[in-house]
Amino acid sequence: MVNDLPTSQVIYLQPQPAPPRRRHPCLRLRLLPPPHRVVEMAPKKDKAPPPSSKPAKSGGGKQKKKKWSKGKQKEKVNNSVLFDQATYDKLLSEVPKYKQITPSVLSERLRINGSLARRAMKDLMDRGLIRMVSVHCSQQIYTRATNT
Repeated sequence: MVNDLPTSQVIYLQPQPAPPRRRHPCLRLRLLPPPHRVVEMAPKKDKAPPPSSKPAKSGGGKQKKKKWSKGKQKEKVNNSVLFDQATYDKLLSEVPKYKQITPSVLSERLRINGSLARRAMKDLMDRGLIRMVSVHCSQQIYTRATNT
């Protein structure tokens, strides 16, 4: 069919616009709601609520705006960085009797800092007073030495 037409003549087909949509007859009418009647009510009598044993509910309604609480501040620990004689004696006498020995346990009970606790555990291990349970890069766990 395209070959039947001369080559110099080109026909452009344009789409026809869609016919206008017909609306449903009910949609064409804009129905208004019936007018509201104004009813006068009798004035309310002022009456005190009866006393009750239950406390008044505070639910619903407007509530007080919650205040921002100041966060709990962690108190500064003042752990020692060197052993004094009393702490060193306590290390040698009491620590080998602990069931679980970690840097945090020593730091908390002896009030020494973490690096000093790690050194102390290494020293006790060399003396044979405690034995190693588990050691990796971030945590060392020791226990008391038993006759095994």
